[in-house]
Amino acid sequence: MLQPYRDVLSRPGALAFSAAGALARLPMSMVGIGIVLMVSAVYGSYGLAGRVSAVYVIAQAVCSPQLARLVDRHGQARVMRPAVGIATVGLVTLVVATLAEAPTVLLYVAAAVTGAAIGSFGSLVRARWNRTLGGDPRTIHTAYSLESAVDELVFVVGPVLATLLATGVQPAAGLVVALVGMVVGGYWFLAQRSTEPPSAPAGTPRARGSVLANAGMVVLAVVFVAMGSIFGATDVSTVAFAEEQGRKGLAGVILAVFALGSLISGLLYGTRHWRRPLHLRFALGVVALAVGVCFFFLVENLVVLAAVMFVTGFAIAPTLINGNGLVQQLVPANRLTEGLTWVGTSLGVGVSIGSSVAGVLIDREGSHGGYLVVIVSAGFALVATLAAYRTLRGDAAARVRGAVEDCSPSASGGAAVAACEVADAVEPDDGRRPDGGPGPVPSTP
Repeated sequence: MLQPYRDVLSRPGALAFSAAGALARLPMSMVGIGIVLMVSAVYGSYGLAGRVSAVYVIAQAVCSPQLARLVDRHGQARVMRPAVGIATVGLVTLVVATLAEAPTVLLYVAAAVTGAAIGSFGSLVRARWNRTLGGDPRTIHTAYSLESAVDELVFVVGPVLATLLATGVQPAAGLVVALVGMVVGGYWFLAQRSTEPPSAPAGTPRARGSVLANAGMVVLAVVFVAMGSIFGATDVSTVAFAEEQGRKGLAGVILAVFALGSLISGLLYGTRHWRRPLHLRFALGVVALAVGVCFFFLVENLVVLAAVMFVTGFAIAPTLINGNGLVQQLVPANRLTEGLTWVGTSLGVGVSIGSSVAGVLIDREGSHGGYLVVIVSAGFALVATLAAYRTLRGDAAARVRGAVEDCSPSASGGAAVAACEVADAVEPDDGRRPDGGPGPVPSTP
């Protein structure tokens, strides 16, 4: 079962950059909650803590895609080395200013600087896999599954670690650990130049506009915001439900069970290659997730909630894997980092929205008010996916047709190879012609 993962990790440099990327991703799950825990403990205000954390999230959402665009053009190390340095200065300033109980405006500025420069190492790792594996859709499917499992592990360990450190050691301890992970993991990752994707050649015209000009990317971004809202609202609502049951300490265990279901499904999903088209698998994943989370509203005890969450968790990782795979189909290869960053930041924005709105309703109506936000978010994700399904399918088919036209006997060199890889990457095992005609796809050189 694990052989596909051994195969991809045995590629030169793969294990090293994947491990470094995992460490560098610790801030992804620790900084937001770390800010809330630290600021609320020192200033005694959850309102202020939430606003400072929101500034960080918004700055990251706005600036990370722009950083990704620079990465695609100038290279990962050239852009992200100074960016990590700036994010480090911002986070250190935030910690020192908070512990010194400085004027709150300094907290907002430091949070904005940190969010603007922190970037998205998950996107950088996936871009490296794309280069290391030569665009092969089968092995990329396995690698993306591995990275989704790593994301789940980070999201399981990070918040728990941040909470334990902030409450049991020192209010800023969680952010210090996230800072160390970012600096050590980030610079270790960026030092590995042999696996770094090449930057755009000199003289290459600058990419104009955003990858969101692609209708399929807009659909993915919207759905990922809704999915993030599901996760954010679920976290807050589960804590509230456990408290109502008199077992608040078990909230972290139940959420870990939720993530465990996703982790297992992601690893299993990556061990085989699927014949169904990617856009169809993505839509089915959204449907399964939407159906599963509806049962959260109906449970009446923690044991049943844990069981329902474990089963529902099986829909998460495959859906995220398929979403990232669709990005590879929808955007040009030289803008892959930007495309992956957009869906990653959309997920983060959704988490912030979901947790905030759920918190307000929980104060009014208890945990079921929070789970209502989960259901509404799931319904929005489902409606958006089904309403735009033809868009996703049409954009993917258009990329296939264009690639097949370029992958012709008269084509030669790197451009031909790249085009053939794109053609193979979309529905490689479907056995049908891209134009919908009968018979298999014609063989190409």
